[in-house]
Amino acid sequence: MTPQELKKALITAGFEVYRTNGDEVVLADRVRDNLILDSGVRVRASTPFEIRLIMGLRRAQYPVDDEPTLFGRVRQIASPLLADGFVEVTTRTSPVTDPADATRTLDTFYEVVFVKKIPTLDEASLRLALRVAKMAESRH
Repeated sequence: MTPQELKKALITAGFEVYRTNGDEVVLADRVRDNLILDSGVRVRASTPFEIRLIMGLRRAQYPVDDEPTLFGRVRQIASPLLADGFVEVTTRTSPVTDPADATRTLDTFYEVVFVKKIPTLDEASLRLALRVAKMAESRH
């Protein structure tokens, strides 16, 4: 299935698409009627399909927590994903720099990436990923 065919299939299944990046279709999170954001959930047009979810928390939310504790908080939020067959593939930190001064870091996101390979478009897993993604913060 091509990314364009995947995009059409997702729309037909009732999902909103934010954009297509290469072989990935990025699902949208509709915050308000007039505001659509990147949900952090992607579906890769591959065999098998791959659902990829990027979840993160800002250090400013938990300023006294160390790095392992922050990643642990994300994993705790993601526990429904793990029960559904998602696996953790990587962790990363992403600095948020000041737009007026790139040398100044305003905050840091602590992100965990989860993946689930599916043979067919599994609407239940996609809806779960979208629901769980709302429990963390997306910077995408």
